[in-house]
Amino acid sequence: MTLEERIRQLEERNAELEKRLADKDSRIADLDSAIASKDSHIADLDRKIVSKDNRIAYLEQQLYGSRSEKRLPINPDALQLSLFSAEIDAQEQQRLDAAIAKDEERREKLLKVDGYERKVRKPIDTSKLEVREEHIYPDGINPDDYNEVEPLITESLVLVPQKMYIRRIVRHKYVLKTSLQQADPERQVFEVAALPPAPIHKCMASESVLADILVQKFVYHLPFYRVIQKYREMGVTVSDSTLGGWYAAVCEKLKVLYDKLKSDILSCPYIQVDESTVPVIDNEKSKTRKGYMWCVRDASGAGVFFHYDMGSRGTQVAMSLLKDYQGAIQSDGYDVYNKFTGMEGKTMLGCWAHARRKFVDAMKENERLASEALVYIGDLYHIETLTAEMTNEERKQKRREMAYPQIIKFEEWMQMKYFDPSMGPLMRTAIEYTFKRLPKLSMYVNDGSWHIDNNGVENAIRPLAIGRKNYLFCGSDASAVRASMIYSFIATCKANGIEPREWFEDVIRRIPEYENGRSDINHLLPKNWKANFKDFNQR
Repeated sequence: MTLEERIRQLEERNAELEKRLADKDSRIADLDSAIASKDSHIADLDRKIVSKDNRIAYLEQQLYGSRSEKRLPINPDALQLSLFSAEIDAQEQQRLDAAIAKDEERREKLLKVDGYERKVRKPIDTSKLEVREEHIYPDGINPDDYNEVEPLITESLVLVPQKMYIRRIVRHKYVLKTSLQQADPERQVFEVAALPPAPIHKCMASESVLADILVQKFVYHLPFYRVIQKYREMGVTVSDSTLGGWYAAVCEKLKVLYDKLKSDILSCPYIQVDESTVPVIDNEKSKTRKGYMWCVRDASGAGVFFHYDMGSRGTQVAMSLLKDYQGAIQSDGYDVYNKFTGMEGKTMLGCWAHARRKFVDAMKENERLASEALVYIGDLYHIETLTAEMTNEERKQKRREMAYPQIIKFEEWMQMKYFDPSMGPLMRTAIEYTFKRLPKLSMYVNDGSWHIDNNGVENAIRPLAIGRKNYLFCGSDASAVRASMIYSFIATCKANGIEPREWFEDVIRRIPEYENGRSDINHLLPKNWKANFKDFNQR
């Protein structure tokens, strides 16, 4: 074989090998494509399996789970459950769509407002102020040449700086004349005027100063060093320890009244409960730690008390506080309150405002689903507006006729939407939170005096947040206990339309008369004080 023939043979062999290699590359590409398709199919099957597992777990919970987490009954008297939910029909979905569109239109209008009509300001109420008149006459005229007509009157507010003064009590002392002593040896020799009772024994601060300390600290949220600065401007220099001692002493005097207020509220048939944080100095570790202060409100609006127990938010505090209570308890979704579910004499109510906030938080994640949920909750609040002027019995009837069917529809909506593929973690959390607590959230329809939410106690607890931003912390657990007492009195005064300063000043002056059970301490509670001491209120 010649060299040329050998080269030609090798070239043909090489071409054949290249063709076979190209065929293999093509087959490998086909196999890669098939593998990718299989992977995609497997991932899709995995998603379906997870969805079905969730559905099976849900149905098992419905069938075998605790009664409190099953569906709501048709009759609100039972508030127990059936098993399967119906799909949301087209008419209901159209209603939701229309409500969402209307709400979006309203928000658009709010954003596009170019200007606004300035409203007439409310008049300044000066009815309680002293009026000091100044008369001004024209200069350089002879009054005999004129007849005076109606004058022009201009009024302005004038501020007189707050003052302190020394109240010096001089008790005149008399000694019996010698001749009368000899004539009647049994007769008392010395006579002196009795010292008026003082709020705190051997304390220079009067009831007005003690009341001012409490008001400055807990109404205006001033730390003590700023109160001391204010007093220095008025000509009085007082040390931190002295002011702190006065504060501790007056709190000790008021404790008997605080205990009575607490007992009074815990005997009412319906209360609302919440907790809030308060930083407390840990003297052993020389740093602040997070403590909790509990707030319990008479839901009729007659009183509020705060409770501090070493800063704990645990079950043992809730139990010690509410274990003997008999009546309706309304709270947020904090798990500690679940311990009271089923206890004899206690009815647990939920808070729709807390459920609503969960869906508001989910708006940034899934605006469509969150808006649909808010439509349902908005319907419940609209019904409350319609029944605001009704009697309790009429309101109860309307709630059962109008609100409860809406809650059942909302329950069905949550059951269906829970498996929506677009569901995110925030939306899922909102539905789980609401669905789990639905029996408690629904309970309010059974009594016209019960509220749809816990907002009353949340408003009462708000001053704690303002205080945290101003005086920053309580110096010790004992200081936090005192703060809970004073916050209780201030919140209760506000609930009864009483100025806290007036109440503190009068009660601090009177409380020595009520010590040791000599008089009925109930007279000093804010809800009774107005009626019992009209003389002070009319000053």
